[in-house]
Formats: sequence, structure tokens, C-alpha cells
Amino acid sequence: MKRIVLTGGGTAGHVTPNIALIPKLQEMDYEIHYIGTYTGIEKKLIEDLGIPYYGISSGKFRRYFSLKNFSDPFRVIKGYGDAVKLMKKLKPDVVFSKGGFVSVPVVLAAHHKKIPVVIHESDMSPGLANKIALPDATKVCCNFPETLEALPEGKAVVTGTPIRQELFNGNAADAMTFCGFTEVRPTILIVGGSTGSANINEAIWSCLDELLTEYNVIHICGKDKTNSEYTGKKGYAQFDYVKKELSSMLALCDVIVSRAGANAICELLALKKPNILIPLSAEASRGDQILNAASFEKSGYSKVIQDKDLNRDTLISAIHEVIQNKEPYINAMKNSGQTDSITMITTIIDDLANEHIKKLSEA
Repeated sequence: MKRIVLTGGGTAGHVTPNIALIPKLQEMDYEIHYIGTYTGIEKKLIEDLGIPYYGISSGKFRRYFSLKNFSDPFRVIKGYGDAVKLMKKLKPDVVFSKGGFVSVPVVLAAHHKKIPVVIHESDMSPGLANKIALPDATKVCCNFPETLEALPEGKAVVTGTPIRQELFNGNAADAMTFCGFTEVRPTILIVGGSTGSANINEAIWSCLDELLTEYNVIHICGKDKTNSEYTGKKGYAQFDYVKKELSSMLALCDVIVSRAGANAICELLALKKPNILIPLSAEASRGDQILNAASFEKSGYSKVIQDKDLNRDTLISAIHEVIQNKEPYINAMKNSGQTDSITMITTIIDDLANEHIKKLSEA
């Protein structure tokens, strides 16, 4: 049985593509292990799947002044030592990294132990963690053809993002029951990223009464971000976070309002769901979501509202426009030529694992 270590964490976007690969890797008879942070979102998500999980020390670089920028490099150094020990213990044939700062010491440790590494970069431009890890990667997978220009020549291939297959198996009637909806109407789903978005939440609440005259509204607010003032409104359901129910909500909804994280928007593309993207501003991020959203808007997949322009009027106008003109968005997504990312990525992984095993047998 071949052995693989998956790594990535910090946000759901650094975990869900790994989760999407797990069933195929199990089908290919891989023994799977996961390395993440001690307490990050990835820990529970992976342990719930019964995959062996190992926490290591981790730090990050913040784009603002913080005393932690002085202490976190020491956490990364400790994490590297932790990762080297795990490489010696687990002896994987290949490592797959989805990014996030916890992945950096894992990639460096794997390279040190001469274990092949596959990195996946979701965004248009590589994040800092992947930039640090790129020299030690054997192969780099990415979503956008434009990203190839920023990646080492000969290492990179456009694969797209692996999509969780359960997202395609939702039942709209189940979502109606779960949300307590009694009237069949066009449905809007709002998702502000894995931790929610206060700005998007406030914009939704500011125009909620008007939206509820025409639509059912499902609002995933983020942990501890729901508002009791709006609980019980007919046609409105709000949640901190949903897991297994998400696929049915996606099946029910007619339009999705979302941040523009690469994994999230690739899921919308795969599901052919008309959407309104509100990317994080350049002030609140490195600007990757702005580039992601611009690419999707140019391709005809999405309507985009910049975060600074978000208010009740721009949001209501965009929702009406997309719902009334769904077909051009759906047709553009149908013609996207999206690849079978899971097969492409697992083939790359398997080729490198087999090559590594062959080298060991010849040594």
C-alpha cells in the first residue's frame, strides 16, 4: 500500500480540496495521513473522516504590524522539526500540499527527506506560503492558465480544483424542510467564507425585508455572527455554519452571493450556479480574491460587486439582475471546458509516488 501525507490548513479553503481527493486516493489503495495545526479548522474536518491527524507548531506572516511577526518564525522552525520527525515516522511516498502556513514546514521537511511534493495553488497569484514552498515542490497544480507565468517552468500544470463529489448530490426538498420554508420561491444563498463576512451580513440584513417579498433567503453568517433580531422571519433561515446540509442548499438555490476564494468559486463553476462575487478588498487581503473575481466576470460566470461598493442598493440590483438573466451565466459555465481535476491531480500524485518507490528499490 502506497502512503501519502496531505497538508494544508488555516481556512476551509486549504482543507476541502484535500477532502475531495480522499475518496479517490482510498480507491487507489493509498494509506492517508494528514498534517495540520494543533487546533485549526482542518483538525475536526479531517478527524471526522477517520484519517490519522498530526498537529505541528505553525506561525504566519501578517501584512500589518504585530508582535507575533517576531515570535511566529520560531514557531515555524519548531514546526519544521516536528515535520521532519513525522517524515521519518510515516515515511510517505508522496506529499500533497494545499497551502496555508502549516504546509510550509511540511513541504520543506519532505524535500529534506527526498520525498516528492505536489503543491496546489488555487488563486490567480501564488500566496506567500506557496511562494516559500515552490522551490522545494516537485510539481505545482493550479486553477488558472494565467498563474503559469508566476510558477517555475516545467513544474506547473493547470488542473483546476478538486471538487467534493457530495456537493453534486443535494436534494432541494431536504433543504426546504431543513430551512423551514413553506413557499416555493426563487432562493438566494449567502456564504461569506468559512468564517463569515460582517460586511456582507450587514448588507443582507439592510435589505432583507425587501428581498423576502420575492425570495427565500438562506444566510450562512459565520461562527457567532447570526443575528437574533431576524430569527423567525418567514422565508429566512440563518446559520453559523453548515456541513452536510450544504449540498442540498446548493441544489435549492437559484443564485449565490459569495466571497471570491478560489475553491469556493470553482465549486460554483462546477455546479453551474449563477453567482454574485464580493471579493475581499486589497486592504483586507493580498488582493487575490479581486483577481479571481475579475477572471470569472470576464469569462461570463459571475456578477461582481467590489467590497467598497457593497450596499443595499447595489446588492438588490445585482440579485434582481442575475436572477432575471440566469441563462447566460449558466451557459457560459457549461462551456467552460472544466477538467476532471481529481483524476488529473491523483494521476500526478501516483506517478510521483511510483517513481519514488522505484528509486528506493534501486538504492
